[in-house]
Amino acid sequence: MQLGMVGLGRMGANIVRRIARDGHTAVVYDVNADSVAGLAADGATPSESLADLVQKLERPRAAWVMIPAALTDRVVDELAELMDADDIIIDGGNSYFRDDRRRAAALAERGIHYIDCGTSGGVWGLDRGYCLMIGGEVEPVERLDSLFASIAPGRGTIEPTPGRQDRDSTADQGYLHCGPPGAGHFVKTIHNGVEYGIMAAYAEGFDILKNADVDTRDHVADAETAPRMHADLDYELDIPDIAEVWRRGSVVGSWLLDLSAIALASDPELDGYEGRVSDSGEGRWTINLAIEEAVPAEVLTSALYARFRSRQEHTFADKVTSAMRYQFGGHHERAAGG
Repeated sequence: MQLGMVGLGRMGANIVRRIARDGHTAVVYDVNADSVAGLAADGATPSESLADLVQKLERPRAAWVMIPAALTDRVVDELAELMDADDIIIDGGNSYFRDDRRRAAALAERGIHYIDCGTSGGVWGLDRGYCLMIGGEVEPVERLDSLFASIAPGRGTIEPTPGRQDRDSTADQGYLHCGPPGAGHFVKTIHNGVEYGIMAAYAEGFDILKNADVDTRDHVADAETAPRMHADLDYELDIPDIAEVWRRGSVVGSWLLDLSAIALASDPELDGYEGRVSDSGEGRWTINLAIEEAVPAEVLTSALYARFRSRQEHTFADKVTSAMRYQFGGHHERAAGG
């Protein structure tokens, strides 16, 4: 199957490389000509503009947009002007689900299909595959099933979940049609909100471990400083080794813990990180949705606020969280004021 890919950043380029492994072909475009040339060297068909990309796609076309959410409306509109009825536009970025519903309705008037595809996998997706949470009409989603299957991880070596033997679902292959337009990005929004909470829990835990020697440090005795409670916190713990042992059989094991262990192994003090933790929108949307639904979300809300606070003062927990973001997504810390 052929796919057009608009946006060849950390994830878009690797999605193209991943589908090529299964014999699919791609026409690629990015405002950075070097990125296009790099994919062309790997066998993709280069294009010089959106119009050129659309012209090189076979009908009915399928074009995947993998760009920042702030730019998605403009690019989707430009593509729609160039495409025909029964073509498909896929938004694989982190868009707001209500924007998806609006876009899908507008494109339906032209007979163009719109699919929202929440995509998780970061910079490791080329080899691990990408978890896909898909929203859209049934027919176009089914039409692209072989592409989704190639992008997703597949069943791999993960043991089947007991009790799911009779379920007719692609979920155990790492991709799922979640529902109508917007449903994919709705699920991805909550996925990222949960991610905030998990990362915050690890980060705070490592920070407590890091400070387990607090009673060996100089302690100020004055009216403004709390007295020592027991004076027996004198443990100098090996944080990288603790991260590693937790990976082996512990109930708190996860890929985020694996990534923490990688970061700590190479930089135990995380001196390469300042501790400024960005939020790209999904955490805020998750909390807004919790408010709309009157669902208590204390942990996720606290995790979001912790990211706000991290831009003002930095703790070891902030560095752990920042390190995890870099490990899974290649996210660099933004400078103060950014």
